[in-house]
Amino acid sequence: METLSTRGLEMPRLGLGTYRMAGEACAQAVEHALSLGYRHIDTAEMYENEEGVGAGLAVSSVPRADIFLTTKVWHDHLTRDGIRRALDGSLEKLKTDHVDLYLVHWPAPDMDMGEIFETMAALKEEGLIKAMGAANFTVDLMKSAVEEIGAPIACNQVEYHVKLDQSKLLGYLRAKDIPLVAYVPLGQGRLADEDGLVAVAEKHGASPAQIALAWLMDQDGVAAIPKAGRLESQQANLDALKITLDDEDRKVIAALPKDQRYVDPSFAPDCD
Repeated sequence: METLSTRGLEMPRLGLGTYRMAGEACAQAVEHALSLGYRHIDTAEMYENEEGVGAGLAVSSVPRADIFLTTKVWHDHLTRDGIRRALDGSLEKLKTDHVDLYLVHWPAPDMDMGEIFETMAALKEEGLIKAMGAANFTVDLMKSAVEEIGAPIACNQVEYHVKLDQSKLLGYLRAKDIPLVAYVPLGQGRLADEDGLVAVAEKHGASPAQIALAWLMDQDGVAAIPKAGRLESQQANLDALKITLDDEDRKVIAALPKDQRYVDPSFAPDCD
């Protein structure tokens, strides 16, 4: 599995997203993914499935040291004490003594960014997390974290797929050597009827979802965490790594609408 280097860590470019997985099904999905070769597992306290993820990790034959594990703190808990309590709870549910990456899940309007990342730095010093990062941060929020506070951000996890333009954010992150981790990389299953994508898929003997994933993997500094509960879907996503797009494929995908955002809660920051 190809990796991206960030803050002294090697992050596998393809991971398993677990949003809306739960219980035994979640545990089985994690165990299956690891058996297929996945080494990057993504969860969050808000998903309410950390126990399932932890159960899957526990029964897997893959050593914990070989797994890149991400979880996130919810925006209601972005205080010094709140972050610590949230991480303690996550570690207990995940049945591990550390996570590789700990993210601010969503920014909050009244958050004290200095306090947040100072707290995460202390957690890193204590060995409870290996790196800190952000999710759903705009360019302006990234500038505040990186340039004003000097936070060692290991990634920014945001919605990114063939129908959503993230060129401004991606340009900033590349300039700072910070990976972009794409969630909802397959457009929540809504890409199967996109004519251009279907044409490229037929050319490669692949599915539109595989082409959408190959398009992300074709870009420097981008990782992706598609949700996949079924073994067949997990394998299909791995097989997408074998697809090589050409300039004509990229041109077809570039012509798709780029204004479709599928995740836009009321508390989301104004987009760039």
